[in-house]
This record gives sequence, C-alpha cells and structure tokens, in this order.
Amino acid sequence: MTVMRASDEKLTQMASRLRLVFTRDHLTEMVTTATEAKMTPREVLQYFFTKEIDQREANRIKLSTMSAHFPRVCTLEGFDWSAQPSLDPGVIRELARLEWVTTGENVMFLGPPGVGKTHLAIALGREAIRKGFSVRFINAANLMSQLEKAHTEGNLTEKIATLNKAKLLIIDEVGYLPLSPSTAHLLFQLVCKRYESKSILLTSNRPVGEWGMIFGDPTVATAILDRLLHHCTPVTIMGDSYRIKANLKSKILDKN
Repeated sequence: MTVMRASDEKLTQMASRLRLVFTRDHLTEMVTTATEAKMTPREVLQYFFTKEIDQREANRIKLSTMSAHFPRVCTLEGFDWSAQPSLDPGVIRELARLEWVTTGENVMFLGPPGVGKTHLAIALGREAIRKGFSVRFINAANLMSQLEKAHTEGNLTEKIATLNKAKLLIIDEVGYLPLSPSTAHLLFQLVCKRYESKSILLTSNRPVGEWGMIFGDPTVATAILDRLLHHCTPVTIMGDSYRIKANLKSKILDKN
C-alpha cells in the first residue's frame, strides 16, 4: 500500500507538471475505473486523454461565456416557437450552424419588442462559443456610451480594437434610443472595422427604413446599412410580446 501511495503521489506530481489538471485531481478514481474495466494500454490512454480534453473544453466554454457578458441564459431549445408562427425554425437552425460567422457575415433580427430577438441572439451566441468562436454581447446604449467616452478620452482606436477582437459581436436593442449624428459616426467606424472580416449580430425594434431617423443622419445610416446588409441574413419576427402575453395570462389567473 505504501508503494502504491508513493506511486500515486509521483503520478499526481507528474500530471500537475504537465498541467493535466483533471488527471491530477481524479487520478485514483480514474485508475480504479481503468483497472476494473480491464482496459488495454491504448484504451487507458484514450480514456485519460478524453477526460482531460472534456474538462478543458468545459473550462473554455465557461470562461468564454463569462467573457461574452450575456445578460442571461437563453437556449434555442428554450425558445417558444409556437408563440411566434411568423418565424421559420428552419432559418434559425441554419443560422445555428454558424457558417456565417466563419465567413464574417452578419445577421439582423428585426421586430417589435418582446418577440424573442434578444433570446435568439443570446442562444446563437452561446452556440458560437460552443463551436470555438469568441463572442461579445453588448447593449446598443451601453456600446454608444463606451464609444463616446473613448472618443472624448482620445482612445477610440484602442476601444474599437478591443471590441473587434470577438469573432462575433452581438449588438442588442439598436433603435430603442435615438443617436446623435456624432455617435452614429462612431458606430460607423466600428462597423467598417469589422466589414467582411468579422460578424455582427444585431437586434432592432425598427425597420431599416427608419434608421435615418434613429441615427439622426440619413447619410451615415445608409453607410452603416450598406455594410451590414452586404453579407447579411435579415430575419423579421412579427408577433405579440411574450411579456405582455405573460402579464395578461397572470391577470386572468388572478381573477379566477
């Protein structure tokens, strides 16, 4: 027993040195499993390597999800398709393949508030992380505030470079608040930086025909749309708000 403990300690030290964290922390149970299953040497190696890879992938997904700054957890499985009959599930399944991210194309979810645009954006962002892409989620108002602050402080180039690191940038709720022409120009610079190289997924409650009014400058709005729509899948979702329907249902239940 003393020899086995010494051997295990030696193996644990070696695993730690090689940064095989899962093996280091679960050595005894893994050796027991391999022994009881009467694995061949090759099967043992495959078993150990698979466990290590699975753990590292789980850690990567966890850290990448934290770095993305999603406001909540949303999944494609959790989307209520029956509540939005105007939306073709096949289109979303195709987007979930994430080929558009590989090629630096864009996606736009357009529609009134509460129809699930943000839910789908987050869900696709989480799928992108699982497939190895870096993702950054940011609310449009927060984005504009950050760009304005960086411009005022003289580090706009650095800020845009930071935002441009993510392979997929999700900009949520464009159009809920009007922008000044100067702020619209800052957004234009970010869109130009990503044009045809990295993807933008954008949600908006306003049709693109109203973007001139949103941005306070029709020329800038046209320039932004020209780049966003050049390689883009626009998806319009028409339907009732989930939140309003839930509120009405709650009131009906309370009356009963």
